[in-house]
Amino acid sequence: MFKIMIVEDDRTIADLIASALTKWQFEAHTVKDFNTVGEQFQALAPDLVLLDINLPVYDGYYWVQQIRATSQVPVIFISSRNTNMDMVMAMNLGADDFVNKPFAIEVLIAKINALLRRTYNYGDTGADTLVHNGLTLDLQTGAASAGDQQINLSKNEYKLLQILMRAHGSTVSRSRLLKDLWQDERFVDDNTLTVNINRLRRKIADAGLPDYIETKVGQGYIVP
Repeated sequence: MFKIMIVEDDRTIADLIASALTKWQFEAHTVKDFNTVGEQFQALAPDLVLLDINLPVYDGYYWVQQIRATSQVPVIFISSRNTNMDMVMAMNLGADDFVNKPFAIEVLIAKINALLRRTYNYGDTGADTLVHNGLTLDLQTGAASAGDQQINLSKNEYKLLQILMRAHGSTVSRSRLLKDLWQDERFVDDNTLTVNINRLRRKIADAGLPDYIETKVGQGYIVP
């Protein structure tokens, strides 16, 4: 489950965003102490940050620079300051996108999903591998291994495994997987996901790790 950090001092807007993110099965964290945004970022290690410009203590421009000093995590500015200079400054300091207030929550969610797909399915995540329960996934080559056993993955199998490994310990819904793998799941047969999951399971089991991916009936899948 992706963790989203919301740095927004308008409590109504922050709560609205958090509620929408929760419905989309993200893990939403709202900042309440604006003196310690940097410390909270380090402790949470979010997968994406939503950042307002006008904040108590230090503004969003300051905090994006602090974040960029240690991390390449995706950052989306959400602000009523919508001049060209504001947008240019935000992007030059390291933001990945800019959303003007007032905004439609559906537009914000779409931008978050698109940025997460680009960053965590195809981009450099800041680490070369994911390792969990005896399985190693190489994020540079898309290959997996269990001990000395190599596991050759298709593009979709790699995406599925990466999402499930990142969310290990949490159930990932079929709807979320469909959305992340196929941008418009309305045009994908639901059985396509089942086929890809079963094929991935067999490959991992053949490498000596049976039952690596569990089914949660009526919910989705989990790597425990």
